[in-house]
This record gives sequence, structure tokens and C-alpha cells, in this order.
Amino acid sequence: MQIPIFTVDAFTSQPFSGNPAAVCLLENDLDEDLHQKIATEMNLSETAFIRKLRPGDDFTKSSCFGLRWFTPANEVPLCGHATLAASAVLFHVQKNTNSVLTFVTLSGELKARQVEDRIVLDLPLYLTYPQALQEVEELIKAAVGDMIVQDLRYSPDTKKLLVRLSDAYERSVLEELQVNAQRFLSAEKTGKVKGLILTLKGNSSGKHKGHDFYSRYFAPWYGVLEDPVTGSAHAVLSSYWSEQLGKKEMLAFQCSRRGGELKISLRNDGRVDIAGQIAIVLKGNLTF
Repeated sequence: MQIPIFTVDAFTSQPFSGNPAAVCLLENDLDEDLHQKIATEMNLSETAFIRKLRPGDDFTKSSCFGLRWFTPANEVPLCGHATLAASAVLFHVQKNTNSVLTFVTLSGELKARQVEDRIVLDLPLYLTYPQALQEVEELIKAAVGDMIVQDLRYSPDTKKLLVRLSDAYERSVLEELQVNAQRFLSAEKTGKVKGLILTLKGNSSGKHKGHDFYSRYFAPWYGVLEDPVTGSAHAVLSSYWSEQLGKKEMLAFQCSRRGGELKISLRNDGRVDIAGQIAIVLKGNLTF
């Protein structure tokens, strides 16, 4: 069997930065266990599988496809950067002629469209609620030590914990923070956290001016110690920072080693548009 496969760096225009995802184009049904085996083999934070929904569908002409995402350890309900990567393969490699693509996923229907040099994802917007420190104190300590935490929120829909560091810190402090995410597994006692977001308010002056907020994202519960650039985490961050800053249009930067930029626009229908650039770095076939 041969399956076309691509590696796409998402949320960047530069090869070897942003967040890499593998994308598989499935002409036919794939055995259930092979999805996980391929994702484990690719060993990227996510491998996306695009499938045709009806006989006669075509990767160039059809506008609606099935989409699933797998980490090296398990299937996940939502992945922004791998959706961006999947859209890039359809738009740029398959030369799909539609202005809008729809993906049927575990998180409902997601739409992607091209706007200038970016691909815009229409994602769910997830609200956050105040989180008591004592319930997650050991996890916070494992993540940031004695750093000052300004706010603590929890997103029940995504099981993500949002930790806002003090506005007194610069971006460089977040970038240089040494995090041993493996320790989160034993430090998290509630069973309700599956992802940890560290975030910091942006700077209106200095060399990094222009970004409204910064973040880093850790998901050792899914076998991903640190994710380079995370669309799904920004579906949570967007609602929080929009409320804090009183803005609906924001520019965000994820401060991982690879780094990536996300352009955010809150919609009036309770969803969020997250736009990013892409770089396709590998084209080939899986053979087995």
C-alpha cells in the first residue's frame, strides 16, 4: 500500500520553524490501528489523516472531507496546526479549487479558507473560569517554580489549565524558562488537566512590540512534552486575552524554541478565526 504523505511547518513562513505536522491523504479506508502506527512512526506532535466522505469525492474538486488527528500516543479531539497543515496540502499541493474547505472532525465541522498569504481556520472558542490555586499548587510549582502567577484559569471543555505569569516579566523570561513537563504527570493530582498553558501579556514597546500576548504549551498527558505552536491552545487563549485586553483582533506569538505567530480574530458567532502561514518541507509516500 502507498499513502501520499507530507510534512508541513504550520504558523510560519520559514522552513524548520513553526509546528511540523504530517499529513496523509487517504484515497481508501485505512485500518483503524494503522492510524496510530503511522502517527507513532512519524513521531511528530500530530499526524493528520484526510479522508474522502463519499465515493466520487476528489481532493482537488471536493470541498468537504473527514479529518482526524493522532499524536504518537493517541487520537486527539482537536488540533489547530495539523488542520492548517491539512488545508495547506489541499490548497497548495492538490490545488483544490474551493474558496472554503470544511472538515468533519471530533470537534464538529471546522472551516479553512485562504486569505492572502495565510490560511484562516474557523475554530471553536473556549471559555475559561477562575481556578483555585490550592487544587493545582503542586502542578504550578512543577511548571514555574517560585515565579509570580498573576491569574489562574481552567477550560473545562478542553481540560487546559491557563497560568498567566506576572506582567512584570519580559518575553525573554518565558522563553528561557526551563520546564520539565514530565514532572507534571505526577504533580497533577486532580485528573482534570490534560494541557498546561503558560502565558504573558505582550509588550507595547521594545524589540518585540506588536504581539498582544505570548505563550508556551505543554501536554505530557498526550505524549507531547512541549508543543511548538498550538492552535487549540489559542482557542482558549483568545477568549481569555480578548476579555483582559478588550480586543477582538490580536496578534500572538508562541515562544517555543521553534516559535510561531498566530493572527486572531474573534467572530460574532462565538467562534474564533486563527490565521497562520505555512511551509511545506517534505513530500513522499508511505509504503507498507
